Amino acid sequence: MSHYIIGIDIGTTSTKAVLFTPQGEAVCKHLVEYPLLTPVPGAAEQDPEEIFNAVVTTIREVMANSGIDPKALLGIGFSSAMHSLIAVNEQGKPLTKSITWADNRSAKWAEQLKQGRGHEIYLRTGTPIHSMSPLCKLIWLKNEHPELFSQAAKFISIKEFVFYQFLQEYAIDYSLAGAMGLLNMQTLDWDAEALEVAGISAERLSRLVPTTEQFCGMNADFAAKLGILPETPLIIGASDGVLSNLGVGAIAPGIFAVTIGTSGAIRAVVDRPIADPEERLFCYPLTEKYWVVGGAVNNGGLILRWMRDRFADAEVATAKQLGQESYDIMMQIASSVPPGANGLIFHPYLMGERSPLWNAQARGSFVGLSMSHTRAHFIRAVLEGILLNLQLVLDALESFVGSAQRIQATGGFARSPLWRQMLADVFNREIAVPESYESSCLGAALLGLLGLGKIEDLEGTAEYMGETYRHSPDPEAVKTYQQMIPLYARLLQALKPEYSALASLQEGFKDGFS
Repeated sequence: MSHYIIGIDIGTTSTKAVLFTPQGEAVCKHLVEYPLLTPVPGAAEQDPEEIFNAVVTTIREVMANSGIDPKALLGIGFSSAMHSLIAVNEQGKPLTKSITWADNRSAKWAEQLKQGRGHEIYLRTGTPIHSMSPLCKLIWLKNEHPELFSQAAKFISIKEFVFYQFLQEYAIDYSLAGAMGLLNMQTLDWDAEALEVAGISAERLSRLVPTTEQFCGMNADFAAKLGILPETPLIIGASDGVLSNLGVGAIAPGIFAVTIGTSGAIRAVVDRPIADPEERLFCYPLTEKYWVVGGAVNNGGLILRWMRDRFADAEVATAKQLGQESYDIMMQIASSVPPGANGLIFHPYLMGERSPLWNAQARGSFVGLSMSHTRAHFIRAVLEGILLNLQLVLDALESFVGSAQRIQATGGFARSPLWRQMLADVFNREIAVPESYESSCLGAALLGLLGLGKIEDLEGTAEYMGETYRHSPDPEAVKTYQQMIPLYARLLQALKPEYSALASLQEGFKDGFS
């Protein structure tokens, strides 16, 4: 009998499940999307029950559509977006929505912590002090919603919520715990000072387990809904960011992973926990042996969606008429103007920014506008601005862990030949794009195989990755971007002191003055 494993990724905008062979070949996949809820300014939440239902649906559909015998399923490995926080009561019922990484309501408290004990906590935990961090979300809840804070029996992530529904047990892997701002990297235990600052005890958090930990004994009713056997092992897995590195074969020294999906990130793997004295980078565990260092940005493909939804009605209409994707039409328009967008520079900070700024009050800007600029220049400037911002993160990462010898790229952006080539030109490096865009799902499956003892280690997993595209830098485009990068960075430094004033001004308009 052939055997299979499912890798499932609980993401910010969708949950994906992919059925793989033990050799990493994708057999079947299913995706369920869900909305990001923004009921008040700064909020970015999701419905935990809706996401749990998406997990159930994706697994059930993969099992049904593949037609495999449930006995052939070795297990299910899990990936999940980082930094989510849900308060639950004694019965495990949510008292809040799932507060996502994009929620900015704790920004004021993050800034206060930065001015106080934040640096020392960052050095021990590897999680930058920022509103994305559950540590800062806990401080916000404690101070602004004290009744709810005191009612909560546990504070958990969306993956913990899913596991609790399946198993009636609270457990968190080292990887997701490492992204909470509460885990001491050296001891792999909850950090006493971080807990004190958050105002909680370890009893209000889940049991810490390795990323390869297996769980069996799923509720029989849920197993029947999923189309699997109750004894099927669930391997707790890790966060989507670190698993993306594994899923694109970027765990050896000198191999960096670039991901551009809704958000974006650049990451490299090291063999021990390290923290950046300048607080530009994160450090999260993949396993006790592998640690992922890098910088994440809020503003990736989400900004292209914003451009489409607000300014590309004509392109959307044209795409419908031609039966094409609206993004493909936008890319065609962007390709009609040369690299550099005729000197139009875009800072993509529409949702604040994590690396390299770690500033929730950062705001976006177009700089260099002239009468010569057209819609095509704006679209191209948006694409370039996202990549130029990632170049700053790459500079920080290389200054910390050494030069990238090879860059593996993945994420939704990889579907665009133009954007892939732009990345090679901005970075002035050869870019390889592996066969599977679903790198976090593949990473979850590979980590699951390790946990099940089906592979001995992760060193050889790069052979599981095919390679679909390879892009070399275009020398003429490189010249243009090499001129733009220092100007982009200087303009950023010039605007940084005004971000707080801009944010205050915008808050004033929300409150009613004009």
